[in-house]
Amino acid sequence: QVQLRESGPGLVKPSQTLSLTCTVSGEPITTSYYAWNWLRQPPGKGLEWMGVIAYDGSTYYSPSLKSRTSISRDTSKNQFSLQLSSVTPEDTAVYYCARMEGLRTGVINRDAYDYWGQGTQVTVSS
Repeated sequence: QVQLRESGPGLVKPSQTLSLTCTVSGEPITTSYYAWNWLRQPPGKGLEWMGVIAYDGSTYYSPSLKSRTSISRDTSKNQFSLQLSSVTPEDTAVYYCARMEGLRTGVINRDAYDYWGQGTQVTVSS
């Protein structure tokens, strides 16, 4: 059984960098052809796709967030991480990691992902 779990600070100050980690169990993140995604849902809004790191380590980002987003991985820990810089209160959201079979970018249909983390609330506030 594949499980994903997000971890990281629940409160970040404006202008700082938000850092989250997704710990995966049950499947190596290097297994072909899975892609490991970050998405978020601000309060009262829909799901937003942020970026992805594929099984081979290649990364792709949402054009609207690309300048502030970085996704990396630690294969020894079977983790992948999100960094979002220069945060503002508009970055307040529930952040999710999710797995997709195959690589497609920009997907916000929940059914396209086969495994999800439980989500973690991040609030940007001073």
